[in-house]
Amino acid sequence: MNNLKVLLFIAFIFCLPLFSQQKEKSNTVFEIVKPNYDLSPQTGMTKQHWKDAALYMLEGAFSYIHTLDDPMQFPKQPGKSYPQKDEQIPTEKLEGLCRTLFIASPLLKENPSLVINNIKVADYYRYQIVKLTDPTSASYIAPRPINGGANQKLVEFGALAVSMITNPEVLWEPLTKAQKDELAKVMLSYGDGPTVDSNWKFFNVFVLSFFKQQGYTVNEKLLVEYLEKSLKHYRSNGWYNDSPAYDYYSMWAFQMYGAIWSEYFGKANYPEIAAKFEKNFSDLNTNYPYLFSKNGEMIMWGRSISYRIGAIIPFPLMGFQNDPTINYGWMRRISSGVIKQFLTHPDFMKDNVPTLGFYGAFEPAVQNYSCRGSVYWMGKAFLGLLVPDNNPFWTAKENNGDWDTEFKKNEVYNKFQGDSQILITDYPNIGASEVRAWCKEKVKSDWQKFRSTENYNRLSYNSAFPWQADGANGEVAMNYVIKNKDNNWEAFRLYTFKKFENDVYYRDVVLETDENIKFNLADIPLANGILRVDKNNSDKAISMRLGHYALPKLNTVIKTTKTKVQGYEVTIIDNGKYQLAMIPILGWDKTEVVTAKGLHPVSTESRVIDITANFTPQTEKSQIYATLMLWKKSGEKWSSKELVPIKSLQQTNGTVTILFNNGTTKLVDFSK
Repeated sequence: MNNLKVLLFIAFIFCLPLFSQQKEKSNTVFEIVKPNYDLSPQTGMTKQHWKDAALYMLEGAFSYIHTLDDPMQFPKQPGKSYPQKDEQIPTEKLEGLCRTLFIASPLLKENPSLVINNIKVADYYRYQIVKLTDPTSASYIAPRPINGGANQKLVEFGALAVSMITNPEVLWEPLTKAQKDELAKVMLSYGDGPTVDSNWKFFNVFVLSFFKQQGYTVNEKLLVEYLEKSLKHYRSNGWYNDSPAYDYYSMWAFQMYGAIWSEYFGKANYPEIAAKFEKNFSDLNTNYPYLFSKNGEMIMWGRSISYRIGAIIPFPLMGFQNDPTINYGWMRRISSGVIKQFLTHPDFMKDNVPTLGFYGAFEPAVQNYSCRGSVYWMGKAFLGLLVPDNNPFWTAKENNGDWDTEFKKNEVYNKFQGDSQILITDYPNIGASEVRAWCKEKVKSDWQKFRSTENYNRLSYNSAFPWQADGANGEVAMNYVIKNKDNNWEAFRLYTFKKFENDVYYRDVVLETDENIKFNLADIPLANGILRVDKNNSDKAISMRLGHYALPKLNTVIKTTKTKVQGYEVTIIDNGKYQLAMIPILGWDKTEVVTAKGLHPVSTESRVIDITANFTPQTEKSQIYATLMLWKKSGEKWSSKELVPIKSLQQTNGTVTILFNNGTTKLVDFSK
């Protein structure tokens, strides 16, 4: 017995380094080895570092693979993500397989002999792909029933078709004729079938296109129909509408699918349709880059936030255009910046797998259609590795584009996106980007429970200030909440765009549970923030709150400062990185600094400045509420003119005239 204790002790001692290494590995972040600051002065990243980033992510996934039979199945994140029941597990495995392949396939195209965790990566994927058609396999996916509808299996088979159409040499050609036929049978059963009136049509398109390319008989009529319907989603300036939303995904998914399809199939088979997708793709060159910060950071906005770096894929695909008018150094700077934003963040990975969230796990940003493996949809960013080494996207010297050459300090730059009614705003003073866009979804009809939420219903979204979820006690950031008839705080979400005129962005909004509570909203971006001028047209007494952006607690206590400037009450909070100032100009009763717990994606504790009012209808049944919502980097001093840039504000017959200290005038006109 004593000998056994000695042996167990020795074994324990020898295992300690192993356990230590595993723990250390699970907590490591991506490191840029030998950065090249000559070619890439801002990020140090070259194409080789993109490959390193892809390998870093793929190694994490393969830490769960020890034999060819092991599925790409990862620890479930607690919360609303699936699987919630056993019958969802095969689809979960399918997602893990097809989505990690977005990362593996470009690496395998260059190195078909790639080995990770003692597994030959190409052998693994081919083996698992074949298992999808084997009824005796736990990974088996049955063909779509004759009357079956569109579902998640269609999505993943569409994803698989994207990888196969871009890398048939590794993923398809080594299969036997029988294996190919069985795969065609099951994939075409989904591709040649119903879809969803959104970007989903591309999943059918890629399945049908790939098998047509391989000589199989496919439903070409349906293929053309889905292509033409996809083109009808286009709304100018690079934006597609995703029935009904706009978000990052309605830009990058549509544009990526159109570009990849055209490059690898469309130009050769349907050149006229491919030309339309290429024309739409060209429109994003002068619009989409402005949605990212000077440092190449993306905004937390819209559904599928956990796809993160997938948003950059249009930039490397611009390389296929080989257009000398494109600033490829800026496009790569943005792209590499976004990769660094997430892969170098300590909360990005848990259990060697990216979290469902923005940085770390964040349940308010998770959709119920996601499983843990869904995050690898971001692997589409690495389809950029298909762009040749000598392409200008990789060889141009990195630069900050318009942030250095066109934008000036103490100015603000608005870029209205036309038919999509999106406003992109860039703020040179802090190098941040901001967006205002569609939201008009009722909670009661939002069956997927995300289009009516904070993912879309904020007044604006900013790259420097990730959105904070609403709290049950009225905690709110960058939105109004109204005390409704059930005595609950209810956020605005039913917005109607009116116009963008003289750098003023106009919307109307009504409360979902009471259409008689309604406002006219006007946003005026300033050099250091936003001036809100909002008109309350409600016909009843209401209690309401308006929140600024929120600040997460970082390494120090968030400091609060209160002062008076030109007779106005100024409240400032500072978290050591940024400071936010809120100044009620007209109509408001009280200012509060609210501490929140568990509502912010960056830290457990956060603070936000809220202003409150109890509205009682007057004879004219309306009242103007004017508010300055400002920001600076921490450590920078405020001048009195920065805190109160308004010299006068006058109301006349439904219009508000604002005279600024710099001599400019803005007219807010709600009457038109």
